[in-house]
Amino acid sequence: MNKLKYQNITITGLPGSGSTTLLSLLKEALKYDGWTGFSGGEFMRQYAVEKGLYDSKQKIHHDASAYGDEFDRQVDLGIREKLQTQKRWIIESWLSGFMAQGVPGVLKILVICSEDSVRVDRIVNRDQVNVTQAKEHLNHRYNTNLKKWATLYQKEWAQWVVANHLANPDEPIDFWKPELYDLIIDTYSHNQQQTLEIALNAIKR
Repeated sequence: MNKLKYQNITITGLPGSGSTTLLSLLKEALKYDGWTGFSGGEFMRQYAVEKGLYDSKQKIHHDASAYGDEFDRQVDLGIREKLQTQKRWIIESWLSGFMAQGVPGVLKILVICSEDSVRVDRIVNRDQVNVTQAKEHLNHRYNTNLKKWATLYQKEWAQWVVANHLANPDEPIDFWKPELYDLIIDTYSHNQQQTLEIALNAIKR
């Protein structure tokens, strides 16, 4: 694995898609080649707990409204800086693929689950909530985060996406637009090992 096609990897996926699982698998597969994994969601949760913004006893995850805009930008643009100046990072977060737009040498992976009921079931098991709570949480978190980030990164969307003809100027902002990614993996039709193999094959020369 010494000669790879990419210097860094981003993994992006909505809750229940399997993006965190892929991060863990890639970290294990590439650890002897000097790669480091980073979960934006886990980092933000730890920060929220330390600052008293989030009850660590809760299983269900919080949304981006828990943080100030400046802190959000600091973390997200810090990810972009890592991708621009460092090598062998595997960075998983909601916006890591967007933050990698226009940065050379980055494999941008979008992890999806094409069957919504499976996504919901994963949240039910992970967060120990019922189906109704899981659905409400997924919808609320998605809409809240998208609304905040669409306002926060409107200028970057125009510069990184629209200016590069990856979206039309009148198109609504969609950070998970397939055209922004190099590789899309559906975890509904692929198991964990198959998902890992697809990702590893993509980074090899």
